[in-house]
Amino acid sequence: MTEKTLSVVSSRALLATFGTCDQHLRRIRETLGVSISTNDGQILIRGEAEAVAKATALLEQLQTQAQRLGALAPEDVSRALNGLLGGKEAVPAAPLSVYSARQVRAKTAGQARYLEAIRTNDLVFCCGPAGTGKTYLAVAAAVNALKEERVRKIVLVRPAVEAGESLGFLPGDLQAKINPYLRPLFDSLREMMDHEMIRRYTEEDRIEVIPLAYMRGRTLNDAFMILDEAQNTTVPQMKMFLTRMGMGSKIVVSGDITQVDLPAHTRSGLIDGLRRLRGIPGFAAVELTGADIVRHPLVQAIVDAYERSDERRKQAGHKPSHG
Repeated sequence: MTEKTLSVVSSRALLATFGTCDQHLRRIRETLGVSISTNDGQILIRGEAEAVAKATALLEQLQTQAQRLGALAPEDVSRALNGLLGGKEAVPAAPLSVYSARQVRAKTAGQARYLEAIRTNDLVFCCGPAGTGKTYLAVAAAVNALKEERVRKIVLVRPAVEAGESLGFLPGDLQAKINPYLRPLFDSLREMMDHEMIRRYTEEDRIEVIPLAYMRGRTLNDAFMILDEAQNTTVPQMKMFLTRMGMGSKIVVSGDITQVDLPAHTRSGLIDGLRRLRGIPGFAAVELTGADIVRHPLVQAIVDAYERSDERRKQAGHKPSHG
């Protein structure tokens, strides 16, 4: 553990460097993995030697810039981090304008990389645990593209995999049986659009929320397609879905490779696709982690607890539990 102190240039520059509600400070701490505090006109930095050296250089640069400009935007901090880390730190994506009054923006560096990948690629795979915004941000990007008329329709897709329950024993017709599997996609949509607009756009065929099986035999032009819970697709299903892409279309595939509900010895189409597609122009793979969880604070603790439990089971020679 290394410790270093840095003189505060001025209280005004310090406030600008740390940002409103310490937003810049939190970003620097999380990105570089250091502890930063202030005491008696000094900034105290603790951590591994290399990280402390980088944090010290960064804070010196930002203080100088804050003294000159009077304020620092998140983009200023991103540029400084990019220079320090050789471009590994993603610049926060601009907020996405959706049909509701709110704007949707990345809350973590990982989410910023995800949105940037969606913006710059036609095919994006995103893997990560629950609560990292995989589906929510993809839907926000799709709604934004529809609003700005960059696509003509949104297609939200899920595999109706029986995760411990049999569809045959559920009441109602086929649509009633598959609706529980599609509800998370509708929940994300309702954050971006009101009920009446969703109904109207669905009737106009500008929005589809459908099971994966309904995609067979189609080619979709000028569409933004999202495949959610993709870890539960088979290899043939994944190939079928990806080859639905027509001209002017974009696909985002998201899932959690630790939560596969397929029968034993069935290869996940998501895991297989990540291996096959790497290196293809226009394809990007983004991995989100526990650091990107933005739900209730307990969600991250829950995910960590299950990961630790699964790791202990694997070490003891048992098969990890999924669910």
